[in-house]
Amino acid sequence: MEGVGGVVSSDKQQQENAAVAAAEGGDTASSYRYWVRQVTGDAAPLPVPRKLTSPDQQSQPSTHLGSAWNRAGTWEEKNLNKWASDRIKELLVSMALEFSGGRAEIAEVSRCVGDAFLVIVRNKKRVGYTYELTLRVQGEWRIGDEGKSVKGDIDVPEFSFGELDDLQIEVRLREAKDLPHRDKMRISQDLKSFLQPLREKLVQFEEELRDR
Repeated sequence: MEGVGGVVSSDKQQQENAAVAAAEGGDTASSYRYWVRQVTGDAAPLPVPRKLTSPDQQSQPSTHLGSAWNRAGTWEEKNLNKWASDRIKELLVSMALEFSGGRAEIAEVSRCVGDAFLVIVRNKKRVGYTYELTLRVQGEWRIGDEGKSVKGDIDVPEFSFGELDDLQIEVRLREAKDLPHRDKMRISQDLKSFLQPLREKLVQFEEELRDR
């Protein structure tokens, strides 16, 4: 019985020794799990988190259009009436033309009625406008043997974005009761020559509106 007891005791001691070795990390079965948690001296260092600075942020250009509050760019509309009205007047006032029998210039934009707008839809920009104009014209023509001061108006009926090829004007003379009918017709025809330069100025306005 002692021999048997000695064998049992020896087996129990071996099991206790194995348990101690496993607890101390010496067990072969657990050594791999323990190894992967270690960082060796020659291993590459882990990346350190770094806060983006202003130059880093500026290096990535944003394609967002519109206001900061509308980050999704779903829908935003801006009223550009004041800018558009002021810009049309700047472009058209003081335009002058020379004719065979006289000269004339646009002295004032006496009527400028309409709307101009910029719309951002799905982060895409679209612009548009609709306007009506009346331009006050003054000039001087040779009537007979003397120069005659003449005043008039050029009406520009409604025109819209992308439709300047169809632009039309209508001429009205003022304070011309004492002019012969033939001279009235000649002066009116001369004033209709403002159509092409007016169209060119409005094309410039349309391009500037598109770039806003």
